[in-house]
Amino acid sequence: MGEIVITAQRKTESLQKAGIAVDVITSAVLVKHDVSNAANISSVVPALNVQAGGGANTIFFLRGVGNFTVNGYSDPAIAFNYDDVYLGRPTSTSGMFYDLERLEVLKGPQGTLYGRNATAGAINVLPARPKLHQESGQLVASLGNFGAVNMQGAVNLPIGNTMALRVAGNYVKHDGYLSDGQSDEDTAAARVQWLYRPSSDFSIRLNADYSKTGGVGPGSSYGGHYALNFQTGKYGFVPSGIDNAVGLLSPEAQAYRQTLFAGLSGRTLNPLDDNVYQKNDFKGISAHVEWTTGAGTLTIIPAARESNLDNRFAVPGFIGLIDEKDKQTSLEARFNGKRIGKLDYILGAYYFNETVSGHYNFSQQALSAYQDLVSKTESYAVFARTTLNLTDRFRAVGGVRYTNDKKTFDGQADVFLVRCLVRNGFGVPSCPLVPLLPVTYGFNELPAPFIIPPENQARPIGATGGLLIRASTPVHAQQKNDKITYRLGVEYDIAPRSLFYASFETGYRSGGFSLSAGHEQYLPEFIDAYTVGSKNRLFGNKLQLNLEGFIWKYRDQQVNHTGLDANGNQGVFTENLGRSTNKGIEIDARYLPATHTLLSASVQYLDATYEDFTFTQPNAGLPPVVGCPYTVDPANPAQFLIDCSGKQTYQSPKWTLNLGAQQTFPMGEHEVVASVDTQYKSERFVGFEYLDSEIVPANWVSNLQISYGDSDRTWSVNAWVRNLEDKRIVTSTQFYASVNAIQNVTTPPRTYGFRFNREF
Repeated sequence: MGEIVITAQRKTESLQKAGIAVDVITSAVLVKHDVSNAANISSVVPALNVQAGGGANTIFFLRGVGNFTVNGYSDPAIAFNYDDVYLGRPTSTSGMFYDLERLEVLKGPQGTLYGRNATAGAINVLPARPKLHQESGQLVASLGNFGAVNMQGAVNLPIGNTMALRVAGNYVKHDGYLSDGQSDEDTAAARVQWLYRPSSDFSIRLNADYSKTGGVGPGSSYGGHYALNFQTGKYGFVPSGIDNAVGLLSPEAQAYRQTLFAGLSGRTLNPLDDNVYQKNDFKGISAHVEWTTGAGTLTIIPAARESNLDNRFAVPGFIGLIDEKDKQTSLEARFNGKRIGKLDYILGAYYFNETVSGHYNFSQQALSAYQDLVSKTESYAVFARTTLNLTDRFRAVGGVRYTNDKKTFDGQADVFLVRCLVRNGFGVPSCPLVPLLPVTYGFNELPAPFIIPPENQARPIGATGGLLIRASTPVHAQQKNDKITYRLGVEYDIAPRSLFYASFETGYRSGGFSLSAGHEQYLPEFIDAYTVGSKNRLFGNKLQLNLEGFIWKYRDQQVNHTGLDANGNQGVFTENLGRSTNKGIEIDARYLPATHTLLSASVQYLDATYEDFTFTQPNAGLPPVVGCPYTVDPANPAQFLIDCSGKQTYQSPKWTLNLGAQQTFPMGEHEVVASVDTQYKSERFVGFEYLDSEIVPANWVSNLQISYGDSDRTWSVNAWVRNLEDKRIVTSTQFYASVNAIQNVTTPPRTYGFRFNREF
């Protein structure tokens, strides 16, 4: 069984010798599973749940920690690092999953070895690097159903004895998985790296990359809506009756939408505007300078990145328009010192600067929110990690980090609400002729009969019985946070191929802002994480068995989600939920019962609970649509207090199981390799409100692949099938109170195709 080499601890070492919780996905596995974007990673990492969000957004959950939505002014709980450069925006993870050396998924708080701190974990995407004295390359071409094309290639060229150039590119395209053409993909990317190594002690590597995404973008379907039983005071779920394969813009879904009552506007909804698209581009440059001296190795990584987002996307609640520009610069310096006596050490410093400027419109027809903002983040940090080699088998590890974050936010939200002043005989608002708000870039483009009122005032909408209300929320604020976090650990080599490790570490994520009334600011979150584990090679290197137990304790945990703000308007904001405890066990095994047979299994048991989780919603005279107990706030009768304490954390199946088998059949100079893998996830909540419709039942997803090629594996022809069960499993739901509709985001259906691999 071969060794996997990682650099997750800022040094080159075997995965089996690293006393940390980390999953590693090799280049071969990434190609095999056709991992072309971040949303595909969860198929190979049991602890991770990833799905595409609205527009260019990607949503990450790791062991029950993450956000339901992301925007230009909230930080992710999971740090995403591309070629050792932290990416501040989850949108920027597009177009980089090609010509990779490996993918590392670290679990738990990071900071004592990494530039930007994170509380839940880190994902390291590491591209293949240029090599001296070597002319080589690779080509991967894949074709499949839904018009799928996935082409990637790379070439490595030596330039004299001291330089090398590596050029790689990728093109991914497939038709929409939904009936309206949504959930498609159209991405093109390129990467150029130049290496200069005049001696074994010094090197410079430059990396420049560019990618663009087009097409329609992610899509979803209607799950249903909720109807209030006025006699019992309880809501009942009314399924839409529409299959999850039917996208929001299809005729069937548009007809369903027109049956939904738009609350205070006094009429039903119009069809969604079907002009949806994404036109995004991402680019970055970085340098990696390494200088080895008698005292140790100095690494310096300056980097700059830029993203430009132009999206129009559809969800049940609205058409979203995003015009956003993100710019970031960073500088990381690390010194990996030469051992002093029994002490190994790494010292580091980090600087991060980001500016996000954006214009957004979330057109909900009966309500339309316009947002303009500039958000700036400046972060400084110093960190250190020491390893005291007490004996040749026992080590004590200590790490510390000081982080200083400053965030400045200048923005304003203008929310326009169509309110009906006419009541029918049942006291229900009734304005069938009142116009609904169209999708416009700015509110000054609203057509007649709309008359734009001054801030926080109203104007009648012609003679329709409707009123156009404007609520403005300006936010001009600054937050300064600083925190010392640390790590303590021990490592013991039980045997030459058996490692025991244990650690305690703390983590911190800074607070921030939003443009939703009543939620303009949120506080930092904190975590204490306990880990104990063992990594083993047994029975003559035929069995690899890794075990890990963990306890994560969060305070003031942040969750970003859709909901009603203090004015009763639909918004997207971050809240500090309170305390939670996530604990569990992971077991990962690989077994070679015979030379050409490989069996694998990984199991995660997760017991994750919100111990203290309360939030508020405005009291509009009707009960809130939630699955948790609630009361009218005695201190403020205009709002409900909702208590979800004791609930399972989001995206937290108690059991996750991955099983795999691979059989190689030698045929002289060639071979046939057949493999099958399957993943099981138990029941879990995938929506914020804890509604019954937000529970996803237990499910299996299986994949098959067979390949034929030469025994040196320089070329192969592969046939594959993914999602053999052909089930569209719900990965995320959102409840849009403004239209009383549940959104279902699902996995792709069964896909199949052929792939050709060639290395030279």
